[in-house]
Amino acid sequence: MTTLDQKRIVIVGGVAGGAGAAARLRRLCEHCEIIILERGPHVSFANCGLPYLIGGEIEDQESLLLHSPASLRAQLNLDVRIRSEVRCIRRKDQIVTVTELDTGREYELPYDALILATGAAPVRPSIPGIGRPGHFTLRTIPDTEHLEAWIKDCWYCRAVVVGGGYVGLEIAEQFERRGLQVAVVEGLPQVMAPLDPEMAAWLHDELRENAIDLYLNDPVAAFEEPRPGETALASIVVLKSGRRIEADVVVLGLGVRPESHLAREAGLEIGTLGGIRVNQHLQTSDPRIWAVGDVIEVRDLVTGAWGFLPLAGPANRQGRVAADNICGRATTYDGSWGTSILRLFRLSAGCTGANEKTLRKAKIPFHQTHLHSNSHAGYYPGPEPIAIKILFSPGSGKLLGAQAVGRSGVDKRIDVFATALKGGLTIDEIVDLELAYAPPFGAAKDPVNMAGMAAQSVLAGDVHLLHWNDLAGLDPAKSLLLDVRRADERARGFIPGSIHIPLNELRFRIFELPRDREIILTCQTGQRSYFAFRVLTHHGFRVRNLAGGYRTWKIAARSASDSAAEDPTSADIFSSASAAY
Repeated sequence: MTTLDQKRIVIVGGVAGGAGAAARLRRLCEHCEIIILERGPHVSFANCGLPYLIGGEIEDQESLLLHSPASLRAQLNLDVRIRSEVRCIRRKDQIVTVTELDTGREYELPYDALILATGAAPVRPSIPGIGRPGHFTLRTIPDTEHLEAWIKDCWYCRAVVVGGGYVGLEIAEQFERRGLQVAVVEGLPQVMAPLDPEMAAWLHDELRENAIDLYLNDPVAAFEEPRPGETALASIVVLKSGRRIEADVVVLGLGVRPESHLAREAGLEIGTLGGIRVNQHLQTSDPRIWAVGDVIEVRDLVTGAWGFLPLAGPANRQGRVAADNICGRATTYDGSWGTSILRLFRLSAGCTGANEKTLRKAKIPFHQTHLHSNSHAGYYPGPEPIAIKILFSPGSGKLLGAQAVGRSGVDKRIDVFATALKGGLTIDEIVDLELAYAPPFGAAKDPVNMAGMAAQSVLAGDVHLLHWNDLAGLDPAKSLLLDVRRADERARGFIPGSIHIPLNELRFRIFELPRDREIILTCQTGQRSYFAFRVLTHHGFRVRNLAGGYRTWKIAARSASDSAAEDPTSADIFSSASAAY
């Protein structure tokens, strides 16, 4: 019988999942043989940093190379074989067939345990002309080298980024930083699908403020050669609408799909999303084969459904769990909350847990609320507003998801919400969280606590909410929209059809309001209109409060109509937190 120290463990693929598993294995077993087979030239590199290498924020490519075969040999006694591709797995014999790509030599390698960390490949749909020169994806260091070689001598280069996900937006930002003229094309009505539309809308404004042309709800139909009078080093990007965009370089940021063909050919179970199915110990349908990273499907910890979440943090943890189980430590990986964050120019956008679209698809009932809180104490210089949306269970009050967008403090709040999700915290428990406070860092009532308090009011029936996308369906004969902001705020923009009574005058002018119609209240962010809600409720009116107020409605309505509004601009909204309440 093979003991642990006598085992040969073969890992197919490096980077976060494979290299992380190898490092953990060595810490648990000094004498077992560990072999990493990596198809590419680099076994351990930070692929999340690739856009910043293109833009020059990361100046040295070497800084992205976390380990080399030599350093892994020296530090961990790992046998790392780069430019080595596994062609097939003979499960019955526990053998993989390997081809050395530089020499063409093929050999068989037996294993006692096998870890598949083959990752994911960029999506390249069958769009006419997609294979033309000057069209790139960004997944590996060689990808950046090829892209850099194309654009380095391109004066006044026009770049088209197809896809508004993480990589697409990051490379758009970095292209603009480098001085390129940039357009982003997204086939959906919004960028950043993990966010709900009114939260993604902040990113739309940020792109346009930074001179990025944004084309939404208009997918690419073809990449064509220039016609007479058109110029393009790469292609003319033709959209479904017929619009033609001249592109000197095209980057495809359409997402990734699991590279599971090796597992599929070996007869392992593959899920409906194309990823390898694994159990809680990260074993595949063959108990001697484990799989980690972007090649697997994982459970969505809110809905329980299988999901595909290609994120570096989960991949690292999965590598550790697989290594533990191979070494006899029964640890589990239950799934993912999908916690993530993006920087786009001056904004950060983060999310964790389920969004509204996911909950509706899963038929999970939920409440939602919006708020706009300062990143730190308003009296300390430099506060920035954070737009926050949370979703929670109507019955238990359990947190289901959170999203946040702002210029400062987003990462801190999303991390707290992610921890609350992991702990199964309810809204009441989120209100009671004791978070670090000093004026430069936060507030005595942190935005996380404030979000919990707003949700508490909903659960207790202290307020009834209406959301931005419900306004269009209201019957003016049955509803009245009342703006309770100051006159100077209203002068900068208001919701059409609303009447105006400032909060401080409401008690003295309450006789002006009709009792035969429902009163819909709004202010700048939803807080003062909540105060008005309580006043009018005590006076017997039927009332609802517009969640997130004018600020949420304005950004969402502008994005929904895909038109540039002048009053107010998003710069006005985000430039001063002092106008928040």
